[in-house]
Amino acid sequence: MSEKLQRTALFEAHQALGAKLVPFAGYEMPVQYPMGVLGEHNWTRQNAGLFDVSHMGQGFIVGPDFATSARAMEQLVPADLLGLQPHQQRYSQLLNADGGILDDLMITRAAYTGYEGWLYVVVNASRKDADYAHITAHLPEGVTLQPGVDMALLALQGPKAEAVLAKLNPAVLELSFMHYASLKISGVEAHVSRSGYTGEDGFEISVYAKDAVKLWDLLLRDESVKPIGLGARDSLRLEAGLCLYGHDIDETTSPIEAGLQWSIAKRRRVEGGFIGAERVQRELSEGVSRRRVGIKPDGRAPARDGTEIQDLAGRKIGVVTSGGFGPTVNGPVAMGYVEAALSPVGTAVQLLVRGQALPASVVNLPFATHNFKRT
Repeated sequence: MSEKLQRTALFEAHQALGAKLVPFAGYEMPVQYPMGVLGEHNWTRQNAGLFDVSHMGQGFIVGPDFATSARAMEQLVPADLLGLQPHQQRYSQLLNADGGILDDLMITRAAYTGYEGWLYVVVNASRKDADYAHITAHLPEGVTLQPGVDMALLALQGPKAEAVLAKLNPAVLELSFMHYASLKISGVEAHVSRSGYTGEDGFEISVYAKDAVKLWDLLLRDESVKPIGLGARDSLRLEAGLCLYGHDIDETTSPIEAGLQWSIAKRRRVEGGFIGAERVQRELSEGVSRRRVGIKPDGRAPARDGTEIQDLAGRKIGVVTSGGFGPTVNGPVAMGYVEAALSPVGTAVQLLVRGQALPASVVNLPFATHNFKRT
């Protein structure tokens, strides 16, 4: 018998909106609403899309003070956490001993009075249990992981997201990219970070599960906001050139191969001191044999994940890890890994689609310009 799917606090709200619900990472989640994936994608790029991402894992690293908690987590990730300022968050990766990626995650320095020794972490739903076990096994005495209980997470993304949220609390206007604020939104206590996974400006809003429906309904009352499912979330993040765990990154790929070296500060590159550091430092110094690249098919046929990438002589040089139709660019887009020597932008390649070798080329990422608000 298959395991019973979990439901977020917004499950009935999705049903009421006519969502098509599918199994995803152990949850019953909306893949699309009546507007359809294409409409939802374009709406988010032009207006404001509202996502239920409550299936993600929210937790807290709890130590006696910030430095102790930061040093404990710096043994597990290559990011500079000691350099975090209060209210600031960073993107990083949990690595295994071989330098492969166990998961990617967000780590935030808390600034709540009495919680100065806490770090707030958000991990992928599919890796939640494994991540918690890995983190717990490697934390030193005096530092613990506390999974978030009865919490929900909403994402409001798109060029009109700021205006929508500012009507409810003008303080969001002062919030810059990768920072959070503790705000009240119509009486709801919310942890609001200026972040997201669409390439657009927007916010991720953590609330108690009991308040999720109230906030969801409140945001949807704005004519600029529509509910968006997992289908459009995937096409948006693909156009933004952002990695999906289990596809573009996994335990066999390193942050350097994946093009994520920007998330590793100079101090950590030099000092190391984290699990998997040997491979990361070696690849930074000596280079890698393969790289994640953007790929643009010449025609209209999309190349799905698993598609073989060939050189012009028909030799396999890599594989597509994410691919599909990009509504914003009005054509097929893909990401994948190719031999490093064939990774420069402009390199002509072939994609083996349904037994036919179709022309394509290596292109810059992202496919759609990022619109993050950094000041």
